[in-house]
Amino acid sequence: MNKLLARMKTEAKAMVARQEMPGFYTDCARELEYSRSTFFDNPLLVRLQEDVIPFLYDDYGHGIDHAKKVAIEAGAIVLVELRQGDLARARHLALLAHLAGLLHDICRLEDDHAARGAELSRSILADYPLEPGDLDRVAFAITDHEAFGTRRETDDPEAALLSGALYDADKFRWGPDNFSTTLWEMCDYNEVPVADILARFPAGVAKIREVAGTFRTATGRTFGPQFIALGLSLGEEIHTRLRDLASRDIADADRP
Repeated sequence: MNKLLARMKTEAKAMVARQEMPGFYTDCARELEYSRSTFFDNPLLVRLQEDVIPFLYDDYGHGIDHAKKVAIEAGAIVLVELRQGDLARARHLALLAHLAGLLHDICRLEDDHAARGAELSRSILADYPLEPGDLDRVAFAITDHEAFGTRRETDDPEAALLSGALYDADKFRWGPDNFSTTLWEMCDYNEVPVADILARFPAGVAKIREVAGTFRTATGRTFGPQFIALGLSLGEEIHTRLRDLASRDIADADRP
């Protein structure tokens, strides 16, 4: 990563630290705490983390840290959605959300990565102690997690909930995470010049705006737009700052 982008990455993290925290982290704190503690203590999930690490590429912005965050928050969304339901079933579905979250980007660099990831997830989980229906639900959620694609249909309400929770937790990342981490890792991985980043910024921001209206669960629709709004605000600040830094570099280079 060149010096200008490295500097901007550092400044972006400081900008995020100054932002307000999305309401999801306060209003759903109980479910998040349970989801987080289960994620790191459950032997099944510890095993799966070891199994999927070779498939995940941190340099591309969708590696193990991204997968863990999506898994934990997808599990929390399931628990929030089922607050009034059967607690044991809610916790089981939260476990499936953890599995789907860890696995959803294992084919990130392949064409049709959602479908390919769902297929590979079945192979990875084949010898795990899961019911066939659970394997189907995890695979369905992974297949259906992409933005702007054709939605898959299911008659299974639990599969639909799992899919919605995975999608929403993944798209929460299109908020501040997009500009504090993902953008810089993807640019570094692809060696994108600063001029290209600036040229692509408006189209990228437009895509993020579109996501704000696509959240699928009640929890996602409540908190997702705030994630996106915070991300857009951060993106605007970063775009202005990056443009200023780039202009200054050009001016310095032109000095005799």
